[in-house]
Amino acid sequence: MDKRAAAAPVVENWPAVSLEETYRTLTAPGAPFEMREEVIRGVPLRTYANALNDLRQVFDLGRGWGDREFIIYEGERQSYGAHFRAAGQLGRVLHDRFGVRKGDRLVIAMRNLPEWSLAFWAGVSIGAVVTPLNAWGLGDELAYGITDSGARVAIVDADRLERLAPFVADLALDGLISVRSDTDHGTGAIPLDHLIGPRDRYADLPDDPMPDPGLHTDDPATILYTSGTTGRPKGALGTHRNVLTNVISIAFNNARATIRRGDPLPAPDPDAPQRVNLLPVPLFHVTGTNSMLIPTVMAGAKLVLMHKWHPERFLELVEAERVNSTTGVPAMVWQVLESPDFARRDLSSLDSYGYGGAAIAPELTLKFAELFPWFKPGQGYGATETSSVSIGNSAEDYLRRPDSVGLAVPVCDVKVVGTDGQELPRGEAGELWIRGPNVVVGYWNKPEATAETFTDGWYHTGDICRIDEEGFVYLLDRAKDMLIRGGENVYCVEIEDVLVAHPQVMDVAVVGLPHRILGEEVGALVQLRPGADVTEEELIAYAARLLAPFKVPVRIDVRREEFPRNASGKTLKPVLRAELVARHQAEPAGRSGAS
Repeated sequence: MDKRAAAAPVVENWPAVSLEETYRTLTAPGAPFEMREEVIRGVPLRTYANALNDLRQVFDLGRGWGDREFIIYEGERQSYGAHFRAAGQLGRVLHDRFGVRKGDRLVIAMRNLPEWSLAFWAGVSIGAVVTPLNAWGLGDELAYGITDSGARVAIVDADRLERLAPFVADLALDGLISVRSDTDHGTGAIPLDHLIGPRDRYADLPDDPMPDPGLHTDDPATILYTSGTTGRPKGALGTHRNVLTNVISIAFNNARATIRRGDPLPAPDPDAPQRVNLLPVPLFHVTGTNSMLIPTVMAGAKLVLMHKWHPERFLELVEAERVNSTTGVPAMVWQVLESPDFARRDLSSLDSYGYGGAAIAPELTLKFAELFPWFKPGQGYGATETSSVSIGNSAEDYLRRPDSVGLAVPVCDVKVVGTDGQELPRGEAGELWIRGPNVVVGYWNKPEATAETFTDGWYHTGDICRIDEEGFVYLLDRAKDMLIRGGENVYCVEIEDVLVAHPQVMDVAVVGLPHRILGEEVGALVQLRPGADVTEEELIAYAARLLAPFKVPVRIDVRREEFPRNASGKTLKPVLRAELVARHQAEPAGRSGAS
């Protein structure tokens, strides 16, 4: 156990119900999380008997919420009825005008805007494979996502349109639709308002049905890009079943805590006040789409969008909108708890705050529990490849084990595997593998990468873990050459490729520097070519011209001596990281020459 977990509080009279009995109670025939076995792509898996078939059914649920308020964004407020009439109109336009059919890819590239949701529901409801792109990406990165996915149509906001403009002529698009943009930047993009009308007239649109694509639950629904070790992202191809399995798994984690406590599950209350969810993370991430947007619509709740993360704005919105539930990465939670506005805001409406996406210090969990004594925190573990949640820890179980990411949801199997591919005994450290109906098909048009990462339905996470005798999973390290800055995956190879291309640089090692709020920052060490001379500042400026801002190193150690290597010639990154961390802690940034 992580020594930091020693401070975990003692939870009296816990548990009232064993894990075995809890799972049996919740998954038995007739229970809310009843399971059945199905063969999916040749692999027998447990599935939820009560899962919906496809996302078109969720769209229809959204239409049925009528005049309930749905999306709140920077003073704009849209009802379910208005929003889903507009989504239906957009779906008909995509089908009739642009020829989008079942299986065609539809790119969405924008920040958190109400139009993101419109595009998503329009696309999935006519059978398109919705392909969100990282809004932080540069123009060539966005163009790569469009080209790699083979998208027929892209819907982009003003900033993304400007970034894409130099590349549009080379993209094989049948349609480019702009959102909230005053100019087309020479691209010929068609404003969304010209296709479906202005936002203030959505409620007047006809509620005509979209074409029915005849969806099967295992049809493709999304391509969500996840950074790859080659420096270019890989598109994880998710199905309707993958996405809708995740919705039920989220609900299971709360139900498990209730039963463990000895309480009955609450009965549905049709007269309960409408819940309010706040989304501070990007919709283009699996958490934003699969774990926030879709469950919100299924529950008929409100969704408050943040265009850009800012802790004081977050606290303002929680108070003003009486937010009940939210999520975030640990860096965001730290910033909220330590904000100067924390003590003066009324946060009493908040009763659920889940977090994940990066390593979570037990201190954060314990501090959170101290500052929010009226409810218990929770965290989830998953990946783009698992459609979000596969493992979860919450309430008293979490307080007992704040250093564990929790237990697998009932439809998922987990195991720890050694370097020989064989399962290791409980308690031993190895790579975590996950199998279940939430695991994606594979990587879009990348059969070799798929074969390396998926085996007989098992997803190789690349995380080094151990599992205790009760089944609680503990993350120990990452096998992948990756660091996480504020919840954003940063793959070292991409940055190394940029720096090593500098004419004065011979070799590069990119490593993570610890940061209390962000978790990690990007650091680098470079070995110069003989006779070369370049400063740290010059290399940082060089990287800033070629990389998205969150990927630019904050420290670069410039040296002339060769990097330490092992017997096979591989760079010993742990040694280099320790050296850079020591220097970073001892000296301010901004040294000017090679050592």
